[in-house]
Amino acid sequence: MSNSTGVVNVTHDLLNDWAAKPDGPVALRLKQRLLPVEESGIIFPPTYADIGYSIDTLSDGTRVVTIDSVGSQANRLEPIFKSDSQDRNQWLVPQIEIVIRTEDCGGCSACRTNSEKGEAKRGRRERCERPREVTRSLLELAHRAADAVVRSSPTLLELVEPAFKALHRGDAGPLCAIAPTSLVFGVWDSRGEGEKRPRLVRSIIRAWDVEPLHAAAQFNSVWKLLDEPQREELEKAVKNKGRVDKLSTAGLADAPATFRKVSSSAGRYMQEFRDGSPNPERRVLGGVLVKERIEREVTVNLVALRGLRGKDDTETAAIRKYLLGLSLVVATADIELYLREGCLLHYAEKGDAWYEVPRRGEPTLASLTAETALAYAKIAAQHFRSKWPDGAKLKHEFNLVEAKLLLAKKTAEEEPAQAG
Repeated sequence: MSNSTGVVNVTHDLLNDWAAKPDGPVALRLKQRLLPVEESGIIFPPTYADIGYSIDTLSDGTRVVTIDSVGSQANRLEPIFKSDSQDRNQWLVPQIEIVIRTEDCGGCSACRTNSEKGEAKRGRRERCERPREVTRSLLELAHRAADAVVRSSPTLLELVEPAFKALHRGDAGPLCAIAPTSLVFGVWDSRGEGEKRPRLVRSIIRAWDVEPLHAAAQFNSVWKLLDEPQREELEKAVKNKGRVDKLSTAGLADAPATFRKVSSSAGRYMQEFRDGSPNPERRVLGGVLVKERIEREVTVNLVALRGLRGKDDTETAAIRKYLLGLSLVVATADIELYLREGCLLHYAEKGDAWYEVPRRGEPTLASLTAETALAYAKIAAQHFRSKWPDGAKLKHEFNLVEAKLLLAKKTAEEEPAQAG
């Protein structure tokens, strides 16, 4: 429904239509302009093994760099659903925790005894009186419900594995009741049923027309202050261990930082100098100068949403509404844009312009807000709240033995391609 200004007025009824009607819009789209906090316009993209920054050169010579990948954006968005509240009615998704290990508190009498006597190193340790659990939320795992940590946590796997089997049969309901964000951000059960579902929310940040920069640094140690006998003793110590570079590694010798380390496979083709000049591909990276624009693009895939089904029509409608609500909550969220050291950004505009993308024709401006999304998600979550795991099934333990067994199994990625 459009108002007199030609803007689609987003109501709960319209959202229900988007989730249900097969001839509805194919997607919702947002483009945000971002700016560096520093006036220089220099920001630091992520670095990848062997290649450094992910920079593509277009046919017209324009260089485009990835500032935050789709996967990285998903990992930043998913924890939005974490809640410290003990009231389940305040949650939008189940709050499942996995105990990775326990560690000593370091403050009880047993820990002090272990520290004073040094018995921890000899294996004769007093039992800590207040051991601490090191946990991770399911919402923090990179592969979500299909993560190796989940498959190595027996009691959690008892819940997740049947849910993936149901998904393989076409019923998304069980997974929706345990790990709905696995459907929002996409999941591949490569170690189990092999079921793979696309992302409903896709977000990426790129910078256009960039100039790569390099950095250089010089570490000055205490080496110049040492006398000759001291230097000889230190050099002798490292030579006996076969590590001449150990002095600089330990911070006892001056060390320049002009060339970055690369893997041995890439090192054969990437020399430090080329034709008598420093090889720019091996130089320490110093960020990029953005000469044009930085953009964050967010897409909510309504076609993929309407491809999800439940055991019956009622459940299908509930699944789509719930996942649409969760998708819109993360899509409209103002995420923190401190992406890494040297990359602190902010939103250029005060408001966002969402567009409804129809099957044919031009996109239409839509009055979608974070408040509307949250209100809709809260209502849609009510259907699944009673299906969520209860208190005893919200906490699970990682099992190292199961992790070792998992290492021996082939995953879908490792299976040979089938002919035909």
